[in-house]
Amino acid sequence: MQILSHFSSKASLSLLPLPRLSLSTALYFRRRPSKFQFCSSKHFQFPRLPLLVCNLSSGTSQQVPMDSPPPEATLSVDSLTHDLQNQSLTSDGHDQMNNKSENNGVNYTHAVRLKLEDLNWDNSFVRELPGDPRTDTIPREVLHACYTKVSPSAEVENPQLVAWSESVSKLLELDPEEFGRPDFPLLFSGASPLVGSLPYAQCYGGHQFGMWAGQLGDGRAITLGEVLNSKSERWELQLKGAGKTPYSRFADGLAVLRSSIREFLCSEAMHNLGIPTTRALCLVTTGKHVTRDMFYDGNPKEEPGAIVCRVSPSFLRFGSYQIHASREKEDLAIVRTLADYAIRHHFPHIENMSRSESLSFNTGNEEHSVVDLTSNKYAAWAVEVAERTASLVAKWQGVGFTHGVLNTDNMSILGLTIDYGPFGFLDAFDPSYTPNTTDLPGRRYCFANQPDIGLWNIAQFTRTLSAAQLIDDKEANYAMERYGTRFMDDYQAIMTKKLGLPKYIKQLIGKLLNNMAVDKVDYTNFFRLLSNIKADPSIPEEELLNPLKAVLLDIGQERKEAWISWVKIYIEELAASGISDEERKASMNAVNPKYILRNYLCQSAIDAAEQGDFGEVQRVLKVMERPYDEQPGMEKYARLPPAWAYRPGVCMLSCSS
Repeated sequence: MQILSHFSSKASLSLLPLPRLSLSTALYFRRRPSKFQFCSSKHFQFPRLPLLVCNLSSGTSQQVPMDSPPPEATLSVDSLTHDLQNQSLTSDGHDQMNNKSENNGVNYTHAVRLKLEDLNWDNSFVRELPGDPRTDTIPREVLHACYTKVSPSAEVENPQLVAWSESVSKLLELDPEEFGRPDFPLLFSGASPLVGSLPYAQCYGGHQFGMWAGQLGDGRAITLGEVLNSKSERWELQLKGAGKTPYSRFADGLAVLRSSIREFLCSEAMHNLGIPTTRALCLVTTGKHVTRDMFYDGNPKEEPGAIVCRVSPSFLRFGSYQIHASREKEDLAIVRTLADYAIRHHFPHIENMSRSESLSFNTGNEEHSVVDLTSNKYAAWAVEVAERTASLVAKWQGVGFTHGVLNTDNMSILGLTIDYGPFGFLDAFDPSYTPNTTDLPGRRYCFANQPDIGLWNIAQFTRTLSAAQLIDDKEANYAMERYGTRFMDDYQAIMTKKLGLPKYIKQLIGKLLNNMAVDKVDYTNFFRLLSNIKADPSIPEEELLNPLKAVLLDIGQERKEAWISWVKIYIEELAASGISDEERKASMNAVNPKYILRNYLCQSAIDAAEQGDFGEVQRVLKVMERPYDEQPGMEKYARLPPAWAYRPGVCMLSCSS
């Protein structure tokens, strides 16, 4: 049964042809590893994964029920995570980004406070991988290389620091006083080189809206290099909007202030929500203007230019591997080289696996259907990438985040949220919501489709590894099966915690989501207010909805009765759980944020910044540092969007920046 049998069939939408894989059929998805085939999504018509989907019509399927127990392999893979990732989960990018406590629980009271000149640059990407022999920025196809050495070239004129992240500076062990240096804006606009950096732009390809787009690459992002801190954590620093590269195609390689503010704020807001993400160290204006046609309607205008310094253990994407597999021949060897690099630096626990771990899994009744993850490190890697991706998407669904552009070149191999173009958090609950105007005809990347798209993208990633003969069909299929299982496990656990229940109750949660969709209930505020419900079956019927009246606006008698019916059942489950109201409220508030980065909050900060007032950017950043706390005096940042927030350019954006 599809999870969105939860939703009314009246809301059914038509979609662009979409990949259709289910938990039961992903295992038997076959591909030819000797030939890398790039296909549009219309060639993939598999049974749909039983997840939140924009197509709300019901139908028969052989899919795994949401409340069914996971297969035995779940415990085995979780054991792998526990036993083998102890090293990784305290040092790799996924866990570094995946803890909402300040600085990931690391004690930063030590005395390491570095000046910019003292940063420990490593530059392993340039040192260990094949590079482009040319260093010019002429748009061209870059063959047999993972990167091109290129320096920032954005024109600047009196650049200014808009904001910076204290928690990211601590990851780099950077002295806060460095942000007050007169030359800081020059250094982080790329106008002056950072001592020890070795700038380059990465080469990658990708599927865009289901179609193979060929070479893409860092068209306006230039990596400065990798910084190693005193704990040997690796942090790649990248300037977005720093000028042309060979991958810029017909673009100027620049970025504007509005999109840069959105990326800076959302990178940090997502981290503080506990969602794996790339980070942002700082945001500077260039002092120059950039011409952009925001709506692609023939009305370009000049906007202030800006540059974000993005930070991540790695900016490797699915497309980083796809581009080399697509070229076949000798470039297939680069897929292996790049996989070895990623495992060595970012998945070291996989490199150290031994046959003694006995990580073998039966994938069906067919002969020779056992997958042994210890016999092929690339298979173990593919499984972990799939599981990290599934866990990430489940977290997005739980907090109501819609990425907007889930092309394969925007999918991190570390399971991080990457590339903040058009994005949005749900206001009124609408499974078909897309923040991307480019996506409006088919809503391929709408909120409810994200789980399916994640699986489709994993299919493209495993296809790439198969083409390079790093994994076989069984291993590729198993990685996709693990994606489905991990997503379902994590999503159910998240929704259970959001409702303060001791166990997942499919019918109760399904009816709730349906009610929310029908009445367009504010997603974030509803779950925050839900913690005020008392586990008291004797509450008079006319008072049952009082804790929710701030979000149940303008509903008629019929809808009130539907909500009363749901609340009664919910209270019965709460009362049966034996958990006190106080304990449940505390646990629910710890997973249901009060503050999210709504699009209109971004826009308010943008409007002020474009007039030279950076104070609102800094205030929003501060509020989003503690999204689960009440923060007295900051209540306005939790309000429903005003009417002006629904105009184009605020609630929805194009890919233009």
